[in-house]
Amino acid sequence: MTSQVSSPAEQADGAVVGEQRKAAGEKDVRRLDRVIIRFAGDSGDGMQLTGDRFTSETASFGNDLSTLPNFPAEIRAPAGTLPGVSSFQLHFADHDILTPGDAPNVLVAMNPAALKANIGDLPRGAEIIVNTDEFTKRAMQKVGYDSSPLDDGSLDGYHLHPVPLTTLTVEALKDFDLSRKEAERSKNMFALGLLSWMYHRPTDGTERWLKTKFARKPDIAAANLAAFQAGWNFGETTEDFAVSYEVAPAVFPVGRYRNISGNLALSYGLIAASRQADLPLYLGSYPITPASDILHELSRHKNFGVRTFQAEDEIAGIGAALGAAFGGSLAVTTTSGPGVALKSETIGLAVSLELPLLIVDIQRGGPSTGLPTKTEQADLLQAMYGRNGEAPVPVVAPRTPADCFDAALEAARIALAYRTPVFLLSDGYLANGSEPWRIPDPDELPDLTVQFAQGPNHTLDDGTETFWPYKRDPQTLARPWALPGTPGLEHRIGGIEKQDGTGNISYDPANHDFMVRTRQAKIDGIDVPDIEVDDPDNARTLVLGWGSTYGPITAAVRRLRTAGESIAQAHLRHLNPFPHNLGTVLKAYDKVVVPEMNLGQLATLIRAKYLVDARSYNQVNGMPFKAQQLATALKEAIDD
Repeated sequence: MTSQVSSPAEQADGAVVGEQRKAAGEKDVRRLDRVIIRFAGDSGDGMQLTGDRFTSETASFGNDLSTLPNFPAEIRAPAGTLPGVSSFQLHFADHDILTPGDAPNVLVAMNPAALKANIGDLPRGAEIIVNTDEFTKRAMQKVGYDSSPLDDGSLDGYHLHPVPLTTLTVEALKDFDLSRKEAERSKNMFALGLLSWMYHRPTDGTERWLKTKFARKPDIAAANLAAFQAGWNFGETTEDFAVSYEVAPAVFPVGRYRNISGNLALSYGLIAASRQADLPLYLGSYPITPASDILHELSRHKNFGVRTFQAEDEIAGIGAALGAAFGGSLAVTTTSGPGVALKSETIGLAVSLELPLLIVDIQRGGPSTGLPTKTEQADLLQAMYGRNGEAPVPVVAPRTPADCFDAALEAARIALAYRTPVFLLSDGYLANGSEPWRIPDPDELPDLTVQFAQGPNHTLDDGTETFWPYKRDPQTLARPWALPGTPGLEHRIGGIEKQDGTGNISYDPANHDFMVRTRQAKIDGIDVPDIEVDDPDNARTLVLGWGSTYGPITAAVRRLRTAGESIAQAHLRHLNPFPHNLGTVLKAYDKVVVPEMNLGQLATLIRAKYLVDARSYNQVNGMPFKAQQLATALKEAIDD
């Protein structure tokens, strides 16, 4: 995004660099180069909304940012319990950053459960803002506190700000015709106002958003605005907050920017691909966390020729999408790991039919239902091999939330040019996280125009011209795409093996061997860019990543280089086929380390294909890697 030069704050977890200034009669203002804030509370406390609004204002201010929403799988987990804690972490800075941050500088804890669930992540000296109204004896006992942490000295190593958020919110709304319970719901807006004052965030966007959100309920809109303003005023007037903070805008390359999440960027990429291909976009999908947002977003864009179908199950969703591909649409189905398993037979059918189809897998923790709201990278081998028979499918993986836009375009390019289903492997970390995205000029987008079959393409021995549905392009090995109803292009489809060229049903052993090898050769021959290696010091150790590990790996590499270590970095977008130069790159290094949020799936593929002693560094706890964690592991690999 911005410059690749790392600041001291990016190198040391929890470090902030700043200067103090104070105007006459005003509170102190400290300038920082970055801040990490975590909002935490019950699922019903509006922490995701609070974090999202703070992020939007931070993006409009011009900071670089990265976010990490983290919430329970239950729609309404038990109130006041540790499993019910929902949090939203935001890292924003005046320079290029890559991750949501390892440890918060500020924790806003709305109840005892939120404090207990998150206190272990805070470095000493961090600021903690707690809603003291929720620290009742019963609430504390529910999460295992024998005494109040606000009074027993256990928080002496932190800067504690006890604030009766609920009481102050109810007091601010006393002139509104609201019950106490209704007034209490606005306490997240009070907290947002307070934090907006602390970090000099703009407020216009939030005020406009509240008026629009509650346009049909003007009294609720006014109450939330009053709570938001009361929080700002509290920060301005209370003696407990003697210092506020400024984080200057980051310097970005010239262009128009907006804050974007991975799922939103992916949705826009699919729409852009359909426009560049001049094809209608069809989504056949069944709701599943964390992929459902793509269905929600695409359903809003009928004006771009998008058709969405919410099917009764995963199999129906992909079946409809494959039918749309046969009919000439850019066809997509979205899901997560369990849904991929259900779709596997139809994916195999798409391989046999050789039709373009995008399978978007937003990976989550598994197996089975697993951890629906947590992230993981454990579907790689399923995407590669999770079908009966030899059924090769290209695999593409984005590396950041904004990169989901470009990855969608690339997956569409491959599907359309080579007439094949393509896996797009995102994950929950990318899907729900957000960062600034430079809006591309339409002239920058690739031309994905498709030529449909128009007439006969083969001449028989007797001179008769006919249409062969499996006569291939000599460069791509793609078969022609014939729209149903085109005169003279009638042909069979189905899952039984086809005869080369004619597409007739064939049980001939030699033909089956030929077709299997041809389909594999088509995938192996896909044109993908060479992998680029970042190696300024001729290092002996290479760290190889894929997907969402890009941010933590790059941040870790920066820390190591700043500390004087030599290490090279490369990152894979194309996982099938691999870039043609990957084997040469791997063999140029003494050590290859592969960090993954699984138990070593890419490392297994690398070792098998290239006979390289790739070392795995793995994590499967539902959370992304931390930069310092990876830096420590990579330093050990360098020294080994």
